[in-house]
Amino acid sequence: MSARRAEPASPTELGIAEQVALYQREFPTVDPQVETIVSTLSRLNRRMNVAYSRQLATLGITNAEWEVLKALVFAGSPYRLGPGELAKRLGLTPAAMTHRIDRMVADGLVTRDRDEANRVRVIIELTPVGRDKWIELMRMAAVFEADVLQDVPAEARPELAATLTRMLRRIEESQPDALGRTDDLTC
Repeated sequence: MSARRAEPASPTELGIAEQVALYQREFPTVDPQVETIVSTLSRLNRRMNVAYSRQLATLGITNAEWEVLKALVFAGSPYRLGPGELAKRLGLTPAAMTHRIDRMVADGLVTRDRDEANRVRVIIELTPVGRDKWIELMRMAAVFEADVLQDVPAEARPELAATLTRMLRRIEESQPDALGRTDDLTC
């Protein structure tokens, strides 16, 4: 079977068609359509993560800080959570959360104060600067994402979204701990 040879994505990376052809050479029963879809989704995810990281860098924040800002925004107004709840939502240890919050307090993105109702409890709250950074990144991401999806007609987007959601749900149901954990993998 002759696969259309695409130009490599980079000097060190094979094009998707080339990669799938090599899979077929070594494992002849592989479904080339499935491998093309999965390989393309994987590469798309990596490329989008790089683009998002660049956007974050232009705003002077890290992906780790973005995750905290997002968690606070998702908590709703007045955009505050305890450090333990933040750590739980982000899958971090309390020590890692404390270190991250220390940096963000120093950068003026969040505040750390004692809860007036319970002086033992600490509250992390989004500052106006942190919220402005979150909004600016959302604006940048919206432009980028519209560009990424320009080849998907508006009427096809609901089905694409539904299909991808079903794929994600299938993985989450069969791998319930696959939310980023790799501590159970051996090398």
